[in-house]
Amino acid sequence: MGEMYQKVEAAKEWIEANTSHRPELGLILGSGLGDLAHDVEKADVIPYSEIPHFPESTVEGHAGQLVIGQLSGKTVVAMQGRFHFYEGYTQREVVFPVYVMKALGVKTLIATNACGGMNTSFRPGDLMLIEDHINMTGSNPLIGPNDSRFGPRFPDMSTAYDPELREVAGRVAQQQGTRLQSGVYAGISGPAYLTPSELIMLRHLGGDAIGMSTVPEVIAARHAGLRTLGISCITDMAIGEELEPLTHEQVVETADRTKPVFIRLVKGIVAEVKE
Repeated sequence: MGEMYQKVEAAKEWIEANTSHRPELGLILGSGLGDLAHDVEKADVIPYSEIPHFPESTVEGHAGQLVIGQLSGKTVVAMQGRFHFYEGYTQREVVFPVYVMKALGVKTLIATNACGGMNTSFRPGDLMLIEDHINMTGSNPLIGPNDSRFGPRFPDMSTAYDPELREVAGRVAQQQGTRLQSGVYAGISGPAYLTPSELIMLRHLGGDAIGMSTVPEVIAARHAGLRTLGISCITDMAIGEELEPLTHEQVVETADRTKPVFIRLVKGIVAEVKE
């Protein structure tokens, strides 16, 4: 992991040389939420391909660039497009940007995603505050040698999703009149959607929603000592007993419809976050 530290430092130094902004809050914008980056003011836009050692996003709908500037009174760095385990990256490569954000001075990370709802009280278009997660990816970004400059060998995950930030999110949603569900996010490797039996199993294990991202990034964020908030857009119902065929296009379509409400909520939360 010593080599990774050098790569993180190189990426951080390159980014700092190409922007005068010093971000305090990081955003990972999932499917359908990339347009939030357009609201960042005085923005410096940096394609991932130009940043030393950065992976590149291969998923449709992910722009693949960092947007650094002002949002709701905070200096932010937004990932307009993320990386996934199923793209063929290792989980350490997936979470590389999280450590770069930490090196840039970020203290709080807001991770968003599009996912399937397993809780029968949910409906497509709902937003879900992540209370906790179940890691079903079969891996972990911290496997291998630990570099204490990033964080401890055995990071605590008892409050992976910061209780104070969740309280802020709930309060903002109430003020905005936004329906905000709450639940446990089950993270899988993908890229195949799950079978009915797999979905039923995960629901019985305690999962309320299921997706192919976020869990590795949150593990890395907690390792690095970042306060973390997770919000999901429920794009489809993944009920094993009633499962219907699903395509990525359907997921993106629902995420796009929910986008204005999602963007307003995240901007409201950013305004209320206190360091």
